[in-house]
Amino acid sequence: MPRLITGLDARRIAANLERVREEVGEHVQILAAVKYVPLEEFDVLREAGLTLLGENRAQELEAKATAYPDFTWHFIGQLQSRKVKQILPHVTLIHSVASESALKQLAAHGTPETEILLEVNVAGEADKAGIRPDELPRYLEQSPCKVVGLMTMPPYAAAPEDSRPYFARLKELADEHGLEQLSMGTSQDYAIAAAEGATIVRIGTSLYT
Repeated sequence: MPRLITGLDARRIAANLERVREEVGEHVQILAAVKYVPLEEFDVLREAGLTLLGENRAQELEAKATAYPDFTWHFIGQLQSRKVKQILPHVTLIHSVASESALKQLAAHGTPETEILLEVNVAGEADKAGIRPDELPRYLEQSPCKVVGLMTMPPYAAAPEDSRPYFARLKELADEHGLEQLSMGTSQDYAIAAAEGATIVRIGTSLYT
């Protein structure tokens, strides 16, 4: 099991945040992924100037967002339909809608103004979540909520540059359907993602270490 990230230093995080900002530009939102950051470190995150946080797990999101409602919260993990109701009160955006069952739960518990991203499996990996690119029109038509953009996780790559074609393809899909938000890029490849049109980058270790 991965270890929790503790002993954070606000000055170091602030410096890392500024460095990432310079690399991605002012137009890109920097989301701090806090899956492995315990609650006792959140005052340090605030001191460092972070404002947008993302959590992967519904139960942890509920606990953290309840304790720190002054942050803006996104859900960035694999979305289980039975967790939709639990997540919705705490987030301004869900990054990972990728099933018809999730759409049904959003219809039951969300509103037409609830903002979501559709997760697209651009590479067609069998073991990874996300809808196929050819399913995108159907999901857009059926969504009971406001689809503001797309999200993807490219295949694991040793070199950040290897992720570029997948980010470029997601940008193409977004443009084809008039979608503005693109959540793509993590600690290892956020600069490439930003160059290919990301509007949100999801960063963990690059901010904390």
